[in-house]
Amino acid sequence: MIDTPIAEASFIGASIGAALAGMRPVAEILFIDFTMLTMDQLVNQAAKIPFMTGDQCAVPMVVRTQGGAGNGLAAQHSQSLEALFYHIPGLRVVAPSTPRDAKGLLTASIRDDFPVIFIEHKLLYQTEGIVPEGDCSIPLGKGEIKRPGADCTLVAWSAMVPRALEAAQTLAAEGIEVEVVDPRTLSPLDSELILESVRKTQHAVIAQEAPRRGGIASDIASIVMEQAFDDLDAPVAIVAGLNTPIPYNLELEKACVPDAAKIAEAVRQAVLPQKR
Repeated sequence: MIDTPIAEASFIGASIGAALAGMRPVAEILFIDFTMLTMDQLVNQAAKIPFMTGDQCAVPMVVRTQGGAGNGLAAQHSQSLEALFYHIPGLRVVAPSTPRDAKGLLTASIRDDFPVIFIEHKLLYQTEGIVPEGDCSIPLGKGEIKRPGADCTLVAWSAMVPRALEAAQTLAAEGIEVEVVDPRTLSPLDSELILESVRKTQHAVIAQEAPRRGGIASDIASIVMEQAFDDLDAPVAIVAGLNTPIPYNLELEKACVPDAAKIAEAVRQAVLPQKR
């Protein structure tokens, strides 16, 4: 373990060099907001070197970082920037929602030969759950059904998953059975799992904490509309954060990101016209 100065571009560059030399470094950037200082290293170097060398050189490295709002840390320490990395070919993007998934996906990320952005939501650090002892690896690109249901597919990742499960429990009391799908890995995305669920439920709602504009939810919605349009009974719905920086005030912060009540209402609007 090497304790570096707070010079993100430098130690990410050093990690790329270590990966090219045969190591599998795991670098930590405390907040995802400060990955912006490393974009040339990650986007133009780590993500591109395998392609520019015809796969003669691999860059097996992991960047652990925490993202998301919820602790009153204001605009520069509360962003959800996964869509920026999702857009870059050559980068893996992982966003676990449970302790078991975090262990299994981190193990797989370290073993992967591509650079991985491993995003840990700061509100999930206190989450308790059963974690297998010993070797535990969850393949990248494989999502999971967190709750089965027949009426609506609800896609969520990271800290949106517990909120989606809370919304699903509320809706079950109203006679709406929601299937919660957690992609776990955003890139590569398990689109087949999502499409299989949508073809069964015939409704889709996607929940993301990040602002809606240019978000991953919009891309997932386009995949569903292009590949499962004939199976839908209603348009795909998105519930997302507001297109604004996260405020420092805790009450204003809560108003900027979806909670369980907002997610549940989005599902009702998608499903109830057909159930009446």
